[in-house]
Amino acid sequence: MKILFAAPENAFGGFLPMIRSELPEYDFEVTGRFGVDTLKGFDVLIPTMTSTTRKMFEESDRLRLVQQCGAGIEMVDMEAASDMSIWVANVPTAVSGSADSVAEVGIYLILGLARDFRGIQRSLANQKMGEPQGRALSGRTVGIVGLGSIGRSLVKRLRPFDVNLIGIVLNQPEKVREDLGLEWVGGPEDFPEMLHRSDFVLLCLPLTAETMNIMNNNTFSAMKQDSFLINLARGGLVDRDALENALASEKIAGAGLDVFWEEPPDPEDPIFSYNVLTTSHIAGSTDYAVRGIVTNVAENIRRLEKNQEPLHLIKY
Repeated sequence: MKILFAAPENAFGGFLPMIRSELPEYDFEVTGRFGVDTLKGFDVLIPTMTSTTRKMFEESDRLRLVQQCGAGIEMVDMEAASDMSIWVANVPTAVSGSADSVAEVGIYLILGLARDFRGIQRSLANQKMGEPQGRALSGRTVGIVGLGSIGRSLVKRLRPFDVNLIGIVLNQPEKVREDLGLEWVGGPEDFPEMLHRSDFVLLCLPLTAETMNIMNNNTFSAMKQDSFLINLARGGLVDRDALENALASEKIAGAGLDVFWEEPPDPEDPIFSYNVLTTSHIAGSTDYAVRGIVTNVAENIRRLEKNQEPLHLIKY
């Protein structure tokens, strides 16, 4: 069985050496980049951050499984895969343990922005001690958009900071509020209200046709002028130009980004000259989470060999 890993060899915390060690009997090939030249001759594709198209699937001759090494499958042409009877499976964040790892990066971004990471760098460069003054988190309001596994992990970790926790969910907001013990939870129609109430807005929801550019000029205008946006989910949730406009016009105080409008982003992009704290799409990449992903991906490859339906199959 031949498996194609569509990424640089050392991407995602050493996932490839680990999966090779877990499955030494299988043949793994690496594209060396986020892209694919051909799927001919491969039984399994691990796409990572590579887009798949109908043409790619049609040109394949024996592909049976697209196995994502994470939760996101928005770059997979699901209709084409379904038409060609190609299974598509992922590893949900709650299953791999990566939800906890993503939440930890969320805390890191909140703290970095609250304590003025740029001001700290300037103080060190200018040999100034005792400044800048940061913002305490106690009493601040954190709005979490999407209360799935990542959002719930954030709720658990933010409670000791004595913040007010509010959120937005797609369904049954009152039930979710009671289950999680939050101050307030609204539905999609209440999104502007949540933005207006929050000191920190954290995006933890999937990218869909409905959520594409959910942060745009209108929604940025609803945020408080001294508030921060943090994106832990997918770059397509945020309109890049609208974000730059919000930063340049000081409609918001700053942003924390683990994901981007294009990946990798251009390091010379002028948006990074503003108060933007970034990580390189590594929120879910920890030793703990990668081990959980490897275990689940290996299990599905073994199941494919036995003609068994994969775990966490995505239905189109």
